[in-house]
Amino acid sequence: MNLQEIEARLAQIRNEINTRGANMTAEELTALENEVTQLVEERGKLLAAANTQEQRNRILAAVAAGQPVPGADGTPEAAPVVLRSFPAAGGTEAEAEDRYGTVKYRKAFMNYVLRGTKIPVEYRADAVSTTTDVGAVIPTTVLNQIVQKMESTGMILAKVTRTAYKGGVAIPVSTVKPVATWVNEGKGSDKQKHGISKEGMITFAYHKLRCAVAVSLEVDTMAMSAFESLLINNIVEAMTKALEQSIISGTGSGQPSGIIKETPAKDQAITTKSATELSYADLIAVEAALPQAYENGAEWCMSKATFMGFIGMTDANGQPIARVNYGIGGKPERTLLGRPVECCDYIGSFAAAAAGDVVAFVFRLKDYVLNTNYAMGVKKYEDNDTDDQVTKGIMLADGKVADKNSLVTLKKKAA
Repeated sequence: MNLQEIEARLAQIRNEINTRGANMTAEELTALENEVTQLVEERGKLLAAANTQEQRNRILAAVAAGQPVPGADGTPEAAPVVLRSFPAAGGTEAEAEDRYGTVKYRKAFMNYVLRGTKIPVEYRADAVSTTTDVGAVIPTTVLNQIVQKMESTGMILAKVTRTAYKGGVAIPVSTVKPVATWVNEGKGSDKQKHGISKEGMITFAYHKLRCAVAVSLEVDTMAMSAFESLLINNIVEAMTKALEQSIISGTGSGQPSGIIKETPAKDQAITTKSATELSYADLIAVEAALPQAYENGAEWCMSKATFMGFIGMTDANGQPIARVNYGIGGKPERTLLGRPVECCDYIGSFAAAAAGDVVAFVFRLKDYVLNTNYAMGVKKYEDNDTDDQVTKGIMLADGKVADKNSLVTLKKKAA
């Protein structure tokens, strides 16, 4: 038996004694005692033997620890001491290198995605998680570019509050705010408790977001920079759309809960005056329902088709209520009664909406919390129905409205 097998058997005997030792017979205990004695003697011989793997491991461990390395005569003084390195004056110890950010791993990752070559074992030791079921971790440098581009290209994603809490953690939402009071000189004020109700807790779950990464397997020769750029573009396009769709209209079942699925505060769910067309009175009703405390930062969100229904309207003085300006970059900047408008395809138009559907809303997007685990990974598998090699990207995300007091919805009236 080698040293590893001896250690395994000793651990097995220890486990047997702990679990059923009280029920063992005298013969069984004697047999185990004799076996342990033999195993311990055999282990001692292996550890004392020269030119064995165990001896080599001890030497390597001694080198790593900066201890004297035994020489041929067995004395520690027969070889020089391996010195440790110390930081320079005013410096700090070098941080451990991010193994998923090295060029070696980036190349291995590219070969895994393009050709199915297995990731080297040193990177797979603790990379596979049953929660995300990934085959390879996306390199750190690529991941940083994905996150940066998702936030810069998304219309909604860059405006919501992003966190990285662990799933299942309840986060309190304050329901009572302290009030400042005027007091006379030398007098104090009553102490106030910052109350948190049980209903004011939000809990994030684990929702798996999966997208197919369209990387051609026929491309055998591709530069690493070109491959990473292609992978980034594909993941950004798919995941940004999925995340923003869930932020606006997610069902909350297996995906984040959307803004329009939230029940607004009292008197903040407005219905259009007509079932066939939008009116100036609809805008006034929504603006009036928005609390003054939430004015700053609140903006409209609707489809472009719905916005175009407002663009021809004028107030009593003939002034247009909708305006479209173009910034330095030429990007349209839309406003309704001076309030910014974010047009997106994640909410239906007024014409296509059914009775009772939300066609537009005013909301302070920073009051929506998107809890995202950006530790994305990819996995390859074969579709047995089509014989296609599919590469998928996986991440975990959940989101909820943290403060609904800035939400005012506009619903279509029933005919």
